[in-house]
Amino acid sequence: MRKSIYIRNFFTTASIVLLSFLILGGMFFYASYVLVISEKQKAMSSTADDVVSYVRYISMTSYQFKFDNDALKKTLTAFSSMSGFDILITDRSGTIVTCSDELDANKQLGKTVPSDILSKTKTSYYYGKDTDLGGVYKEIRYVMSVPLITGVGSYNIGYLFLSSDSNSMVQIWRQFAGIFLLLSAIVLALTFVISYITTKKQAEPINEMALAARRFARGEYNIRVENTGRIDEIGQLTDAFNTMAASIESSENNRREFIANVSHELKTPMTVISGFSDGILDGTIPHETEQKYLEIISSETKRLSRLVRNMLDMSRIQSTSTETLLCKSFDISEVIRLSLLSLGGKIDAKTLDVGTELPEEAIMTRGDKDSITQVVYNLIDNAIKFAHSGSWVRLSLWKQGHKAFVSVENEGEAIPPNEIPFIFDRFHKADHSRSENREGVGLGLYIVKTILDNHNEDINVTSSGGITKFTFTLTLAGH
Repeated sequence: MRKSIYIRNFFTTASIVLLSFLILGGMFFYASYVLVISEKQKAMSSTADDVVSYVRYISMTSYQFKFDNDALKKTLTAFSSMSGFDILITDRSGTIVTCSDELDANKQLGKTVPSDILSKTKTSYYYGKDTDLGGVYKEIRYVMSVPLITGVGSYNIGYLFLSSDSNSMVQIWRQFAGIFLLLSAIVLALTFVISYITTKKQAEPINEMALAARRFARGEYNIRVENTGRIDEIGQLTDAFNTMAASIESSENNRREFIANVSHELKTPMTVISGFSDGILDGTIPHETEQKYLEIISSETKRLSRLVRNMLDMSRIQSTSTETLLCKSFDISEVIRLSLLSLGGKIDAKTLDVGTELPEEAIMTRGDKDSITQVVYNLIDNAIKFAHSGSWVRLSLWKQGHKAFVSVENEGEAIPPNEIPFIFDRFHKADHSRSENREGVGLGLYIVKTILDNHNEDINVTSSGGITKFTFTLTLAGH
């Protein structure tokens, strides 16, 4: 049988509370019982002192003292009524000679108290014990005994015994225990109710998250756990869960978009290649124009190759950790110069004027040289593609603080303001790029952004008045 977390927490809390009350209850019962006995002993010893003082007084003032006189018996009865204790007196041998009216004198007189109790009474002035005094009482009673010592020569003339029914002491203790048990039952009931409600409320968001996780498994990525404003661990777990859910949903949306974009980008060149190839093979395309269409097929094939290569580059970039990238260093000035040289043919083809503002000394920066080379190459290549023929391209490098800044600027068609936020997205191409250039696959700037993100660097773009400028940062080596 499956037990929910709030049931387990409830039983755990209830068990701890119950165990605590059992321990406290046991200690209380013992302490209260000892207290009742102690108070009873104090009362008995006080009464015993009064009786002993009275017996000592009359023994000293009477010419011929006898235990069985009526005055002594009435006095013992009076003491018994006031204190609630039964009183009897024995002679030195332990034979009962008188008692209070509460005891049946006809049945008590003449009985003998065991000698072991007499001997212990001699050595311990207030000797107390649960006993029936060797059959004197019908039931076990709590008995306190003291020796009767006269004032002349400290002569022992007998023994005084005070007794109390054990049930009366237990009754007093039970009253205390009853109050404690009642209060304990109320507290336990309240604890159980509060614990049950609290643990159930704690489990509710967890159950909700479990339900949301199962719905996630079915592909419902828009599910969120309601945030109730809690600031405890449950609230933190809820926030973390919703953040994770949003991230998963975003990743899933990106994945679907990526697949859709890849399918679109692959379909167009494949359709062109397939159509023209079939046309050449079945003779639909005239022989004299085959060369033209073969060149188109070759161009689309190269475009497919670039798309696959760029996708592999993205996979490699995303699988490399930032720590691995930043443990290396290189000269960014050299990277810019080599990239310009490799693109010399394209620059000459558009008769562009290239201006550079590069420091003569090496600028050492942290990062992977090959990856940053791809960033610089893609940015310069883009600048050349979209620069007007006969215009210019400018590259700048400078240091500021612990950062190096690289900018690539060209003169051409400005990027529409509404497209600037999306130019680093996968497969995004502005309208003018689609119309003027079919070589691009829309991944160049996305690769640039991905590489720089993996290096913990920034890139921004401005475009107005026909001037477009990309600027990115690199951390200087040693920082």
